Amino acid sequence: MENTKVVKRTARARRTHAIARLSQKPRLLVFRSNRTVYAQVIDDQNGKILCSSSGLKTKATGVKAASEVGKKIAELAKTKKVTEVSFDRSGYKYHGQIKAVADAAREGGLKF
Repeated sequence: MENTKVVKRTARARRTHAIARLSQKPRLLVFRSNRTVYAQVIDDQNGKILCSSSGLKTKATGVKAASEVGKKIAELAKTKKVTEVSFDRSGYKYHGQIKAVADAAREGGLKF
């Protein structure tokens, strides 16, 4: 197996997905592509996506777009009566855009 960035990240992601699924709370999954950031609140007990948000329709890029995604996902989760989630960063390091999503979601009212 190669030791590329993608392989290492997916191995970390498998571990974090498993840990997040063990908790009884819905999980806030964050995915970062080259273009933008995506966030979803997933209920693993029922296997359903409760709400999702992305930075595709925002004019901002980078950390600003990520914080907008965090605010939007917090609003959508509140409408679904979700206040407490486990944060699944999908193997990404907790800085930059991932941290911006988490901080904005916390400001929006979600508890990790």
